[in-house]
Amino acid sequence: MTQATSAFRFSEYGDASVLNIESLELASPTAGEIQIEQDAIGVNFIDIYHRKGVFAYQLPLPAGLGMEGVGTITALGEDVSGFAIGDRVAYVGGPPNAYSQHRNLPAARALKVPADLSSEMVAALIFKGLTVEYLIHRCCNLGEGDVVLWHAAAGGVGTIASQWLASKGVSVIGTVSSAIKADMAKANGCTHVINYKEEDFEERVKEITNGKGVDVVYDSVGADTFTKSMNCLRPRGTLVSFGEASGPVDTLPVSMLGAKGSLYVTRPSIAHYTADRGEYEQAAENLFAAIRSGAVKSPEITTYPLVDAARAHTDMEERRTTGSIILQP
Repeated sequence: MTQATSAFRFSEYGDASVLNIESLELASPTAGEIQIEQDAIGVNFIDIYHRKGVFAYQLPLPAGLGMEGVGTITALGEDVSGFAIGDRVAYVGGPPNAYSQHRNLPAARALKVPADLSSEMVAALIFKGLTVEYLIHRCCNLGEGDVVLWHAAAGGVGTIASQWLASKGVSVIGTVSSAIKADMAKANGCTHVINYKEEDFEERVKEITNGKGVDVVYDSVGADTFTKSMNCLRPRGTLVSFGEASGPVDTLPVSMLGAKGSLYVTRPSIAHYTADRGEYEQAAENLFAAIRSGAVKSPEITTYPLVDAARAHTDMEERRTTGSIILQP
């Protein structure tokens, strides 16, 4: 039995104009799959990387788009256990088809949503929250007294990270692009905030740390910040490059890491940190607990109708948004 639905597809890489909404007939879920009616869909920079065809993010075309959402199970494929029709679930990963009214999803990517958390909040937090969870607990395990530099501290990931790190006793130096975003970053737990439009963040970090540098730099900006980010590290510090909003990073000579203080550089992917079902479920439990404790607060949420997905992309790329963006079918 098929399900009529609307979904975004694209047949070429490019700007937001390549996105087209289509009417489709969705097949019944196959073995190991569930079918869900979507309540809320998260929008992330990885969606933009997919749409643009950024190296290492290219999808076989034509393709769907979107990696996270929250919905209600409407059908179960064979060999699916632990779920029932009517369950509300969230997901991160799986085939990129989140920008749709209905979709099929591998049951292995579904996470049951606690009844006390709204679909909108979970859609706004699940991808970004699980990203922060692995970045600050498993990629680098940070705790009391550590000092980090976090670029784009007023963005969706940066906001969650600043709150969660502050609750762990970590000092966060955040970079932002405006006075308004600086106020937001401070309110979300940043100890120091640098407006990179007005100050050189490398020089300012050295002033703040008395020349010692930070333990970890989290850099999702890429080309514009990478080299200076390395210069902000203490000896044996770690640069976590987890995005490239300003473009890809140039080739890094390995010998430079030794010359700059025996540094570590990693380019992690959430796919590798949530591939194991046990780790995936535990990470979600950690996130839900952090939300309940108040360590992670509900973000500012900007909502667009699903049909306006292209406008949501443009607004995000032009940095006209703060907090999290969701689409509603």
